[in-house]
Amino acid sequence: MELIGKNYIAGVLSSKGKITFKGVNPSDASELPTLFYEATIEEVDEAASKAHEAFAIYRKKSGIEKALFLDVIADEILNLGDDLIDRCSAETGLPPGRIINERARTMGQLKLFATVLREGSWVEARIDTAIPNREPLPRSDFRYMQKPLGVVGVFGASNFPLAFSVAGGDTASALASGCPVIVKAHPSHPGTCELVAMAINKAVEKTNMPNGVFSMVHGPSVEVGMALVTHPHVKAIGFTGSTRGGIAIFQAANNREEPIPVYSEMGSTNPVFILPEALKERSEKIAKELTESVTLGAGQFCTNPGLVFLNNDENLQEFQKETVKHFEEVEAAAMLNKGIKAAFDSGIEHLSKNADTVKLLAKGKESSEGYKGSAHLFETKAKSFIEKKFLEEENFGPSTINIIADSREELLASARKMKGHLTATLFATANDLANYTDLIDILEQKVGRLILNEFPTGVEVCHSMVHGGPFPATSNSRSTSVGTAAIYRFTRPVCYQNFPEHLLPEELKTDNPLGIMRLFNGDYKR
Repeated sequence: MELIGKNYIAGVLSSKGKITFKGVNPSDASELPTLFYEATIEEVDEAASKAHEAFAIYRKKSGIEKALFLDVIADEILNLGDDLIDRCSAETGLPPGRIINERARTMGQLKLFATVLREGSWVEARIDTAIPNREPLPRSDFRYMQKPLGVVGVFGASNFPLAFSVAGGDTASALASGCPVIVKAHPSHPGTCELVAMAINKAVEKTNMPNGVFSMVHGPSVEVGMALVTHPHVKAIGFTGSTRGGIAIFQAANNREEPIPVYSEMGSTNPVFILPEALKERSEKIAKELTESVTLGAGQFCTNPGLVFLNNDENLQEFQKETVKHFEEVEAAAMLNKGIKAAFDSGIEHLSKNADTVKLLAKGKESSEGYKGSAHLFETKAKSFIEKKFLEEENFGPSTINIIADSREELLASARKMKGHLTATLFATANDLANYTDLIDILEQKVGRLILNEFPTGVEVCHSMVHGGPFPATSNSRSTSVGTAAIYRFTRPVCYQNFPEHLLPEELKTDNPLGIMRLFNGDYKR
């Protein structure tokens, strides 16, 4: 399938700019074919204006119509076939098997939102009917539901070229809510982005959606992204990436004349606590699985464990020995781009220069080919972790730090000192859990997802998933970027008071024509 390298503005190909770039294969640093055109400010403005026009139509589409749209997007992504797999693998260095699995996840989350739309209860309808004879004052008729915000800007992520990109979770949830989407394609995989944009545009045509419901703009520069964030027609932003990038977008959005919500998923080191009895019983197994989790995807998942807390007891030495053995066997793996590899190497160098605080325990195999990174295992004391802020900072790539506590109190103090993260994991027996209920209490305030006896890599797309957490893991701890609850990032509640039946949305009519679950005069019923 031939790539064109242009921007997709409401279904029309556009290349008005003069700045061009190419994709790069991170496995060998070679340039890939196809020249891509960075969008101009005028093209971003056109996309936003078309999306604003489309919102007037798309916001009124029924759940059934939007569900069909999402289903057809998923089908069209599958129809891209091996062209998508091959290009995505070439642009990211990720193996084809990983891309095939990620394609399934991308399609799965689109279809999951389609089921939510068909069922319909997601709108959280609430009805309090009028009580005209109530004393001392009558009550009016009140009806509440969630409605879409408006145009949503989505920034594709580097590490999930399908599942957090053009048709990823942010796009799926925004389209499901009734919001048009403008995607800022990630420059690390522009060809992959274009192929998926083709699929979405075909779905727009097949389901008779307004053209402005989807646009995609290219651009390695900051200006393209900021033009999207600051455009007055854009009403919310979804972002997955670095802490620096996420905070810059958050600040720009809040400095607008009309501030808008920004849902930035940023840095997280996903602490793991291996409690004493679990370490004694499962030391070898945990060591092997820890290595696999840290190095999965070359350590470029948002949930790779970057901090491992342990008590200093008689079982520690054997665990360290096993973990060192496994880390030394890890092959160097391609990182997503030159910038990510450089940042990872810089982080490793920074830790290595603080040898009085941090000790290098093990290093995986090396390679000078392309942008390949080697696994690193470090060790430090809990006392140092509590005192040194840099030890908690994410080093995006295949590395982790074992943090050794000399006492139970020191372990708890380390947990209290932590900032916000996406996940925290406990490896524990029943006795460990009984002895560390205070640790659980602390971690509930630090993360969005608490995990028991499993590593955090491998996020499940489902109704009950929370992929978020307190700052700096995200810019808004009250939301999730994965799972069906993600839809509420792009909605707001609207109340209708004393409206006649014929003017009410179907979801709020008294006879409940959609058969959805509603809170009706204080009782949930269909």
